[in-house]
Amino acid sequence: MANHKSSEKRIRQTKVKTLHNKYYAKTMRNAVRKLRATTDKTEATEMLPKVQKMLDKLAKRNIIHKNKAANIKSSLALHVNAL
Repeated sequence: MANHKSSEKRIRQTKVKTLHNKYYAKTMRNAVRKLRATTDKTEATEMLPKVQKMLDKLAKRNIIHKNKAANIKSSLALHVNAL
């Protein structure tokens, strides 16, 4: 257990940030899953910029790694183009 006030506060802050980051990461994963499940090209074309914007924001805020965001964006673009 923590022995210092600062470490106790750090534990509290970490819990809150972890919960916050998990929420946005899960939201991103659901959006990616929904886009990959889409078979309609016009609908997928509309969704792609929104998902890419979400990925860029999460990478900018270090919730996901920038290379992971780039890899997901690339695979989604390939998926949409293949429809």
